[in-house]
Amino acid sequence: MKISKALLLLLIATGVAAFFIFDLQQYLTLDALKSKQAVFESYRINNHGLTVLIYGIVYVAVTGLSLPGATVLTLAGGAIFGLFWGTVIVSFASTIGATLAFLAARFLFRDAVKSRFGSRLQEIDEGVNRDGAFYLFTLRLIPVFPFFIINLVMGLTALKTRTFYWVSQVGMLAGTIVYVNAGTQLAKLNSLSGILSPGLLGSFVLLGLFPLLAQKTVQTLKNRKIYESWMKPERFDNNVVVIGAGSGGLVAAYIVAAVKAKVTLIEKHKMGGDCLNTGCVPSKALIRSARWLAQLKRSQEFGIKQAHAAFDFADVMDRVQSVIKTVEPHDSIDRYSKLGVNVVIGDAKITSPWEIQVKTAEGVKTLTARSIIIAAGASPLLPPITGIDNVDPLTSDTIWRLRELPKRLLVLGGGPIGCELAQCFARLGSEVTVVEQAAQLLGREDSEVSGAVMIRFRQEGIDLRLEHTAKEFILENNEKFLIAEHQGSPVKIPFDQVLVAVSRAANVKGYGVEELGITLSPRKTIDTNAFQETNYPNIYACGDVAGPYQFTHVAAHQAWHAAVNALFGDFKRFRADYSVIPWATFTDPEVARVGLNEMDAKAQSMAYEISTYSLDDLDRAIADGEAHGFVKVLTQPGKDRILGVTIVGEHAGDLIAEFVLAMKHGIGLNKILGTIHIYPTLAEANKNVAGVWKRTHAPQGLLRWLERLHAWRRG
Repeated sequence: MKISKALLLLLIATGVAAFFIFDLQQYLTLDALKSKQAVFESYRINNHGLTVLIYGIVYVAVTGLSLPGATVLTLAGGAIFGLFWGTVIVSFASTIGATLAFLAARFLFRDAVKSRFGSRLQEIDEGVNRDGAFYLFTLRLIPVFPFFIINLVMGLTALKTRTFYWVSQVGMLAGTIVYVNAGTQLAKLNSLSGILSPGLLGSFVLLGLFPLLAQKTVQTLKNRKIYESWMKPERFDNNVVVIGAGSGGLVAAYIVAAVKAKVTLIEKHKMGGDCLNTGCVPSKALIRSARWLAQLKRSQEFGIKQAHAAFDFADVMDRVQSVIKTVEPHDSIDRYSKLGVNVVIGDAKITSPWEIQVKTAEGVKTLTARSIIIAAGASPLLPPITGIDNVDPLTSDTIWRLRELPKRLLVLGGGPIGCELAQCFARLGSEVTVVEQAAQLLGREDSEVSGAVMIRFRQEGIDLRLEHTAKEFILENNEKFLIAEHQGSPVKIPFDQVLVAVSRAANVKGYGVEELGITLSPRKTIDTNAFQETNYPNIYACGDVAGPYQFTHVAAHQAWHAAVNALFGDFKRFRADYSVIPWATFTDPEVARVGLNEMDAKAQSMAYEISTYSLDDLDRAIADGEAHGFVKVLTQPGKDRILGVTIVGEHAGDLIAEFVLAMKHGIGLNKILGTIHIYPTLAEANKNVAGVWKRTHAPQGLLRWLERLHAWRRG
C-alpha cells in the first residue's frame, strides 16, 4: 500500500512539475485561446470525435491534477463545441476530473489526517454523512470558492464517492453553462473577469444560498408537520419545564433560573436523583469506610505493630445514609426554591409538546411551557436470566437498604459499578465472587489497566470468574446457586445474595415519550441531535436518558446545552462537545482516563506513541505506601500533542484533571514539563511522564555535538 501511494504521489508530482517546467500554462490563457480559435474550429470539423477525446482528456488531467486553466478550458468548450455540446462535455469532464482529485486526496492523505485528528475527524465525518451532500451542493453553486480546494478537502472526509460525483455534476452545472455560453462569444471577451459581472456574481451567491434557505424551509415544514396534530397554547406558564431532579435536571433548572426565566422542576421521588441517593455519593461513602479497614490491615507497613477495629455493618450503612443527608441540602427543594425554581413533587406526563400533566399529593394539574427538558435518568437493568426473580437480586439502587453483611455475595458484572461494590464488600468481610462474561474486568480499559485491578482483587480474596456466562439461577435445599457456562461446561456457584451490575437502561417509559412519538436511538435512549434536541425541536433531553455517556459530569455538560438552547436557540444554538470526556473508576487502585487509550486508538486505526511513568518511582507514593500504578500517555507520533491519558493509582481521579485541562486547551507535554509542581506530591507524576516523553524525543544528533563542544571547552 505504501508503494502504491508513493507511486501515485510521484506521478502527480511529475505531472504538476512538467506543467510548470515546460510552461504549459501559456496555452491555457484567454489570449492563446482567442488566437488559436480558428485552428481549433478547423480541426474539430475534420476530426470531431478525436477533438472531443483530446479535449476531454486534457480537461480531466487539468482538473484531476488541480492545475490552473480550467476556466479557459471551459471557455474553449463553448467556443469549439457550442453551448449544448460544450456544456455536456465540460460537465462530464470537469466532474470526472474533480472526482479523480477527490479520490487521490482520500487515498494519499485521509489515513494520515485520521491518524492525527481521529476524534475531530470522526465528528466531521458524522456531519458529512448527515449533511455533506447538502453543503457540497451549496459550495458548488458559488464559484467564488475554488473548486480544486473543495475537491481535495472533501476527499479527506467520509463522503461517498458516488455522492460526491452526482452532487458535483449537478451543483457545477449552472456555472458551467455560464462559462460555456461566454465561450460561444469568445471574440467579445477581453478578460476572464468580464465573464462574472457583479450582478452575475451576486446571482451565483444567491443561488448558493438557495440550498440553505431550502433546508430552512424544509425544516420549518417538517416542524409544522410534527406539530400539526397539536394545539399550541397562546400563553405559557413557564419558559421551561424540567422533568427529573437528578444531576442533569438540577443543572438545567439552575441555568434557566439564573437568567431569570420561569422554570418548573418536576421530581417524582427524591431530589438529587441517582447520584445523591443511590449512586456517586453513597458508593463513595462506602468506599471510604471499606478503604479505612483495608489500610488498617496494613498497619505493619506503616510501623504500627498491631491495629484492629470492631465494627457493625449496619453502622457503616448508617454512615452512608448520614453522608447522603449531609449532602442533601445542596440538591434540596428549599435551595432550588430560593434560586427561583418552582419545584413540584409528583408524576409528570407529557401530554403535548407544550403541556405537562403532574399528579401530585394535592391532585392533578397541568403546566405549559415553551420548552421541555427531559432528564429522567436511567435504572439498573435486570437481564432475562432464568430464575432471577426467585433469588431477590440486589441492584445499585437497592443495595443501600442492606443492614446485614452478606456472607457470600455474588456480583454479576465486572464493570465500574460491579468492581467498586465488589471490593467494598470484600473489605467489609463478605466472600465475594465476580462473574464476568469478558476475559477481563473493566472491559473498556487497556489490558494492563484491568490487570492491575485484578491483581489487587485477587490479593484481597475476591474470586474472579472471567469468561463465565450466567445461564440460570436455581434454589436447592434452601441454598442459592448460579449456573454459569465456562468454556462450554456448566459451573455451579453458590451464594447468599446477588448484586446485578451488568447495565443501566434509560428511563423512557411512563411519562409520555411513547405517546408523543419521541424518537429513541438504537441504544433505547432518547435520540437527540448535537444541540440536545429531540425530534420535537422544543423538547430536549440530557443525562443518562439521552446518553451516550452515563456520567454525572456529562449530564451536567449536556444540561447546560439543553437549557441554553431551549431559551436562546432561536437566536444562537450551542453544540455539545464530547471531545474531552474524563471518567474514573474508584476501585483501589483507582483508574482514571481522558481521551483515547490503546484499545480506542487501534480501533480507530490511529497512529500513536506511548509514554509511561511508573508510580513506584515517585517519592510521595513511596512515602505514602502507595508506590504502585502508572501514568500512561498517548501522543501524536513525533509531537507532544496529547491524544489520551490513563492513570492507575492513588488519587487517579484527581490527578487526571491536569490532563483534562491540557487536552481541552491544546496544551502539550512540553508545557506540562515546564510547569512547576509541588514536591513531594502525587501530581509530580504528571510532570514526570512528560519528562519520559521528552527524553524519548531528545535531539540525539544535537546532543552529540554538544558533547564534543563541552569536551573542547574543557581543553
